[in-house]
Amino acid sequence: MTRYAAPLKDVRFALYDVLGAEALFQRLPGFESATPDIVDAVLEEAAKFAEQVLAPINHSGDQEGCVLDKASASVTTPKGFKEAYATYVDGGWSTLTTPEKFGGQGLPETVGAIVKEFIDAANVSWGNFPMLSHGSVEALKAHGEAWQQEAFLKPITDGRWTGTMCLTEPHCGTDLGLLKTRAEPQADGSYRVTGTKIFITAGEHDLTENIVHLVLARLPDAPPGVKGISLFIVPKFKVGKDGVAGERNTLAVGSIEHKMGIKASVTCVMNFDGAEGWLIGAPHKGLNAMFTMMNTARLAVGVQGLGLTERAYQNALAYARDRVQMRALTGAKFPEKPADPLLVHPDIRRMLLTQKAFAEGCRVLALYAYLQHDIATHSPDAEERERADQLVSFLTPIVKGLLTELAQEATYDAVQVFGGHGYIAETGVEQYARDARITTIYEGTTQIQANDLLGRKILQLQGAGLKHFLGEISAFCQSAAADPALGEFVAPLAIVTKEWSDITQEVARRAQANPDEIGAAAVDYLFYSGYVALAYFWVRSVAAAETSSHGADFKDSKRHTARFYFSRILPRIHAHGAAIRAGADTLMAMPDAQFG
Repeated sequence: MTRYAAPLKDVRFALYDVLGAEALFQRLPGFESATPDIVDAVLEEAAKFAEQVLAPINHSGDQEGCVLDKASASVTTPKGFKEAYATYVDGGWSTLTTPEKFGGQGLPETVGAIVKEFIDAANVSWGNFPMLSHGSVEALKAHGEAWQQEAFLKPITDGRWTGTMCLTEPHCGTDLGLLKTRAEPQADGSYRVTGTKIFITAGEHDLTENIVHLVLARLPDAPPGVKGISLFIVPKFKVGKDGVAGERNTLAVGSIEHKMGIKASVTCVMNFDGAEGWLIGAPHKGLNAMFTMMNTARLAVGVQGLGLTERAYQNALAYARDRVQMRALTGAKFPEKPADPLLVHPDIRRMLLTQKAFAEGCRVLALYAYLQHDIATHSPDAEERERADQLVSFLTPIVKGLLTELAQEATYDAVQVFGGHGYIAETGVEQYARDARITTIYEGTTQIQANDLLGRKILQLQGAGLKHFLGEISAFCQSAAADPALGEFVAPLAIVTKEWSDITQEVARRAQANPDEIGAAAVDYLFYSGYVALAYFWVRSVAAAETSSHGADFKDSKRHTARFYFSRILPRIHAHGAAIRAGADTLMAMPDAQFG
């Protein structure tokens, strides 16, 4: 069976040495309690929870799955899941990052992201339950009325209730302008919500006493398209303005999906039949509240990709150390054994170094994005808040798109390292590949992320976040140019940063003449952007390791991995650049009929 150990040393290095979070937390109002001692204690306990409670039920949960009782319209989660959730709540984990005024501990979202990485690496299916609750908390915190925050947000924060996002319908996925679910106003200020939603994570389960659905629907006077969408709170058990839960609402799970992966995370068809609900925010402005949830979830799914990459690497490395197969090409390395360990073979090392470079580099990228979120929500300086908000907005599709796509590669390589033993269920590695596959799809596919990055964040918003990021990289390169310890990395980083700026301007010019250029270039542009961003954080990691107290082996490991990244991974941008420059005609010129 597979193993997991939370990477506490590398997390601390990324958080403190590379990103300087200690000083940042101390200067941001509200985070005074986030001292290194407190944060380290939180992470130590989170590691124990992930390793000792969640990891042992990951494989069994996958084998057992969730079970729907159609007669009672109830779902039973796998053995141990309910007990794990109770342990999670008793440990105060559900309250970690929610502000104190809502019953939370008020710690930085960056700390919550680290805890989430541990949870997702240990058991990503189980981690989906609290992830959806976190999105609900963010929406209610930003858009809910005071009574709604009291009646719904606080019980979700303390873990007694969980939340969901009910967006997708059978006839519309990403195109929410097509949704048909309707909401009829009532004399008491409530609404009656009717419609069917699909792919609803945690729509029904046995972990909590109530489930709060946040449902997109149309009012009778709604204009067509996305401008006519409103958001409603629709609980499983009715809740009045006094916060007291009452009778069962007229909603129910219709079925649960049978999936390729994350089998222990229940994915439901939810039917709303005149269910009582309450409007969040202004009528027809539901999209704003939805994106509060969605952007939170997109970063969170990126962290899922990171967690699965780390888990895949740990187990592939352990297997490569233990499994003996053939002799090294340069002669026996372990002559006392019948063969050498897999680790001596060059291509095994290529796969392991790829996983290591992705896990450690993506960790810094993700935490950097979360730190921008914390700055955007807590800095007293308006200019700093705006800059950070633009940065996290720009980085969100990269974190979500890149980290999940790289998780596909990392989990694929884990199966490959294990060989035939990776393909069978007993070893547990094939589960990572199946679980990781959904991360590129839900909360917005990679293609949606790419179009958001290029079409909205770069072209529509004139690349505000990109300009900040390019400026930061350029300033770093200038300051480090004379550092002999960084010379082998800084010069190529400066070159690819300039090329990134150039190709962005080139795509923008072509898009003015032909909008199809955006869609044709978008995915390649996302990868291009992500690989350059990782290069930046790898150079920063080498620089931080030079002055850290982690020892010579740790420093050398960072430098070797950075060299591997710059020589074997970063050059991928040239292929993506060639694809971008190939233009839309290579995709759009062939008549539709010729596909057949």
